[in-house]
Amino acid sequence: MRFTSLLVTTATALIASLGFSAGAHAEGQIRIAQQFGIGYLILDVVQDQKLIEKYGKQQGLDIKVEWNSISGATAMNEALLAGALDVVSAGMPPMLTLWDRTRGRQNVKAIASLGSMPNYLLSNNPKVKTLQDLSDKDRIAVPAAGVGYQSRTLQIETARVFGKADYKRFDNISVSLSHPDATVALISGGSEINTHFSSPPFQYQALENKNVHKIISSYDILGGPATFNVLYTTQKFHDDNPKTYKAFYSALVEAAQFIRANKAKAADTFIRVQKSKLAPEFVRKIVEDPEIDFTVSPQRSYVYADKLHDIGVLKNRAASWKDYFFEEAYAQPGS
Repeated sequence: MRFTSLLVTTATALIASLGFSAGAHAEGQIRIAQQFGIGYLILDVVQDQKLIEKYGKQQGLDIKVEWNSISGATAMNEALLAGALDVVSAGMPPMLTLWDRTRGRQNVKAIASLGSMPNYLLSNNPKVKTLQDLSDKDRIAVPAAGVGYQSRTLQIETARVFGKADYKRFDNISVSLSHPDATVALISGGSEINTHFSSPPFQYQALENKNVHKIISSYDILGGPATFNVLYTTQKFHDDNPKTYKAFYSALVEAAQFIRANKAKAADTFIRVQKSKLAPEFVRKIVEDPEIDFTVSPQRSYVYADKLHDIGVLKNRAASWKDYFFEEAYAQPGS
């Protein structure tokens, strides 16, 4: 099993870096990519405990698991469509965008949720208390300006506040910047970045600074606890690798159960697998946060499907969450 950390912008670069073939491969191999942060704790547990291998052996299959870490949903999506990866992870909006664009072709769908957790829109500008207070003088840091999870969530709230026709109002003051870099900018001050649509654990680090405050939470926008990140793949991988897929899904379910029953141990797993320098007590506090639920069941994912279609980001309207999840997920409750 190998774990490769990459910051890539194109599928071509990913394929070249890892030496992957874009061709099909036999049952018993899975190439998975995740991003950074505690939102991927379920995958950290799966990797640490070799759960995919465990469930593969129960079916008489020795599964080769290849782990990769990539920054950004755009690179994830390009690599998946190029055949360089089998399973990728990102927020609900990037997954829904790919589901929308590949219907009738690659038929990309979600495998499972990686949990529900709030994302906070933060600012160190004392004058900015609501969205209405943001102006052309402000700069909002997001991982993927205009298209990523945070930008799409902001667009949904902007459409509600200012009207559908103006949902891109804040795109022109949004800047693509990684969460770690944006957090440093927000805490240190003095840069053009004075606002950041953050995520755990970075938002909690920023809020320890007295000059940083929360404007709004994604939970406020979506009406309650909602899925942050999801795993997704193509119809071909799903159909051509039934045993591998089943082992992977079973591994995810067990990992989620482990986290709920062993939060302190799960926090230690995050630190070990992601080589985090965060204090163990700080990580445990986040894992134990009642707002955060590490579950494979999608929660309020349909809010994204409905609202993004309403403002014109998605061409296809989903009838329910089951339209963009593979059927194995139906065994769990969802919304």
